[in-house]
Amino acid sequence: MVRPFRFGVNMITPAARDRWREKCRKAEALGFDVITVADHLGMPAPFPALVAAAEATERPRLGTFTLNAGFFNPTLLAREVATTDQLTGGRLELGLGAGYVKAEHDKANLPFGTPGERVAHLRATIEELDRLAVAEDFAPHPVQTPRPPLLIGGNGDRVLELAARHAEIVAFTGAGANPADPSGIPRALTAEQLEERVAAYRKFAAERPEPAELNLMIHMVMPTDDRRAAVRPHLGNIPHLTEDQALDLPILLIGTTQQMVEQLRAQRERFGFSYLTVLEPWMEAFVPVMEALRGE
Repeated sequence: MVRPFRFGVNMITPAARDRWREKCRKAEALGFDVITVADHLGMPAPFPALVAAAEATERPRLGTFTLNAGFFNPTLLAREVATTDQLTGGRLELGLGAGYVKAEHDKANLPFGTPGERVAHLRATIEELDRLAVAEDFAPHPVQTPRPPLLIGGNGDRVLELAARHAEIVAFTGAGANPADPSGIPRALTAEQLEERVAAYRKFAAERPEPAELNLMIHMVMPTDDRRAAVRPHLGNIPHLTEDQALDLPILLIGTTQQMVEQLRAQRERFGFSYLTVLEPWMEAFVPVMEALRGE
């Protein structure tokens, strides 16, 4: 099944009310289908930011991309989700992940836990959200039934298995844990490594009655006529990759508009990525690519 392309922008820069509304209206005018908000310390708080985005826009879906489940008590999160779905007019898409930045948990004085413990909390959170969304003894309830569409983000087997059972949308980060870095900050996966992760998900999801939508976060959009010259200043950030491997990274769009369009078409064919999210700084640079792929 080939899904049509869908495009999102992930807002990461805090702003006062008028500036925030202006950014969201701009994203809508540029043609983005989804406005999402990240969940990292130093960035906007997702739920109030999405309510403000809803007040400034009419068309885009609105999502968390993605909530760190470890930041939330499941019952309190259910209240936030339902209220936000109500106040956004049923436009919410709920993104959840297990969390991966230990320093943020330490700063918030929250336990980080082992990978297994973080995934277990994510599983318990999802199950409780599903239960409370329809529970007669709990209020409020979401506008969307039985709940807003669920996006689960991650690359590990346990998260992908969870996504196969519960998620309408599966987000692949294009990066994975670096064993040499105790901070938990992920490093870019090669195209071959990402393909293996998608294959693992498809194995877990083999019995699904309906396939999930697959998402990829695009980390950089660099219009240029010289791809190699453009990528070289960034190789120091990805020392584990050669120049050719860097140019082949699915999370980087480097080249002319046509080259980027062809790359995304090829990636949809190879990996199944039809829902593409770009980071806020690259919002305008992505527009020619988005316009060329609109409706495909």
